[in-house]
Order: sequence, then structure tokens, then C-alpha cells
Amino acid sequence: MTPVSRRAQEIQPFLVMDVVARAKELEAQGHCIVRLEIGDPDFPTPDVITRAAETAMQDGSTHYTQSLGLPDLRDAIRDHYSAVYGVTIDPEDIVVTQGTSPAMLLLFGALLDPGDEVIMPDPCYPAYPNYVRFLGGVPKLVRTRAKDGFRYREDELRAAIGPRTKAIMVTSPSNPTGAVLSVEDLQMLADIAEETGVHIASDEIYHGLTFCGEEHSILQYTDRAFVLNGFSKAYAMTGWRLGYLIAPREFVRPAEKIQQNFFLAANAFVQQAGVVALTEAQPDVARMRALYDERRRYLVPALREIGLKIECEPCGAFYVFADASDWGRDSLALSRRLLEEAQVACAPGIDFGQGGEGFLRFSYATSLEQLHEGVARLARWARMNA
Repeated sequence: MTPVSRRAQEIQPFLVMDVVARAKELEAQGHCIVRLEIGDPDFPTPDVITRAAETAMQDGSTHYTQSLGLPDLRDAIRDHYSAVYGVTIDPEDIVVTQGTSPAMLLLFGALLDPGDEVIMPDPCYPAYPNYVRFLGGVPKLVRTRAKDGFRYREDELRAAIGPRTKAIMVTSPSNPTGAVLSVEDLQMLADIAEETGVHIASDEIYHGLTFCGEEHSILQYTDRAFVLNGFSKAYAMTGWRLGYLIAPREFVRPAEKIQQNFFLAANAFVQQAGVVALTEAQPDVARMRALYDERRRYLVPALREIGLKIECEPCGAFYVFADASDWGRDSLALSRRLLEEAQVACAPGIDFGQGGEGFLRFSYATSLEQLHEGVARLARWARMNA
């Protein structure tokens, strides 16, 4: 029997997807589960976008495109970054992908040799270290803390940079914490990049979902940056699988070659819909953002009221990262108990790194009615287990 590859054996599971699978099993058995575990918007994709995809298909846009992506979409991305952030991007520095996950493969595949390091926060989105390890790189985790707003401490960040460091990973707004980096944070990162020669890899997929102040792209502060972004979150297009990578020019052709071999190109009609999303769907984005904010303003105090600690109030994305250590210090075991006993699905903090142990992540990408019901169930469970 041929053994499974070491690479496949060593990759860590995405625990929240195990929670999703068990929640679906329970639902199939007739249980009513309050689903707060996953960041999948409950809103339908705006009509203007779906109509654009239908029109594109009817018009024959069902064939391969160039691997970099449709010129019209790359132009629209350029115009969007210019209008929102005041930055100038050449469309030739943009690679359109089938979601931001393939964009991560292009980024780290073009940047890393075996043994090269990428600094990333702990806690962070679990795919980051898995992508780096899968490509032979080394994720170097730097602890971030709720009392600091889950921001890097400059002295610890500088101490982590070594001769093999190629990039510093940042996410703002953050999954899982909902934290948003300040102008000062981004400028500090840009200064470090310029001084040390490392790059900043900025995941901006939750842009459009910031509730406190203005959003800022890392490209406003340095050219030594890669940007990951896409349409899944702000445009409620998770199932469409459309994203993009903005890269320094010398990395674009290497990324394009990886795309050519592994993915060919994003779907043509989906790219056409992406153009319309950027140019015509901003009122829909604003409407959804306002509803997310309403949910956020309910959920944060409600979770505090039932005994969970939220030291860093989320200002973006659609997650609350709550310290549940008073309920149980093993976050995976606790999340399983809450699913089975309270019928509430949430993500265990350990999924996001050792820095997340003791925390639970709650998604408010669901209705206010479901949030009320979820909190009521959690409150009953907490009283019964006090």
C-alpha cells in the first residue's frame, strides 16, 4: 500500500469545517442548530451582480480567459483602489484568481524558497501557515494580544525578522478577531519593510466591512507589498470564487505561470460579474455593511452579558473573538459541547493558533433573530453549567 505523502499527513485540519460538518449532521437528524461558526454571508448576492453573470453566459462568455484575468476586471480593480484609497495600480500588476485562496498559493509560490520564513500573527487565519508549510516555507508566529487590540508589538516584530524572512503577514480587518489596524500600525509595517527589505503580505478580503473609521490599504504606505482581495465577503459572493492578487511587478510573471499550470484562469462570466460588482453594487455593499454593524452592536454586549470577555471590540469583518476561558480552557472541547448541548455552532479559538486557545469565534453573518436565539441558548447553557 502506497503511503500518504508526508506533506498531506502534516497539513493541519481546518477545525471550523469539522464543526460545519457536524452541524449539518445534526440538522439532518432534525435538530435546529444556530449557525455562528462560519463566515459565509447570509445575504443573497446582489441582483445587479447575478444579472450580469446571466447576461455574460447568454452572450457566450463561457470560455477561457487570459490567465491574468479579463482586462476589464483588472481595470475595474485599479479604478476601485484609486477611488477608495487614492493609490495608483497598474492593471498589469493584478492577477485575477478563483477566490483569495488560490491567490495565496500564487503569492507564496512566487515568493518563497524552501526554508524561507513568513512572519504572521498568532492568532490568525489558519490557512496562512498551512500554505507556507505546504510550499516548504516556515511560518514564524508572533503572539498578538487582546489588550493590544491584536496588533503586532513593534519590538517583537523586529526581533522576529531574520535572514530568511521574506514577508510579514497582516490582515485588517482581521479574521478571527475583527481588529482593524490604524494608520500608525500600517506606517510602522511600511517602515519596517523599507528598512529590512522584507515584503508585506496584506489580506484585504474584509475591506468594505469596516465599522469604525476609514479603511486603509497597505499600498497607501509602501510599494513593498502584496495584496490579497476578492469578492466573497463584502459582496456576498462566497460561492462565486473570485479574488485577485496585486503584486510587485517582478512577481507577476512567476505568479501568472503558476496560475497557468494549476488553475488556468477564473471563470469568464464570473469575472464579468466582478466588473459589475465593483462598478454598480456599492449601494448593496453599504446596505449589507449597515446590517452587519447592527448585528455587531447587539452581539458584543450580549456576549459580555452572559459571561464572555471581549477585551478587543471588533471594528471590522463579521466576527467576535470572545475569551471563553471561564467556561473552559480547551476551546475545541468547549465548542463541541456547545454544539451538542446548546445546539449552537461556533469556531474554537485553537483553530487560529495557540494565541487563540481559550477563545471562541462567533460569526454574525446571520440574521439578528438567529443571534438572539443563539445568545439565549448560550445563556441557558452557562447557567446550567455554572
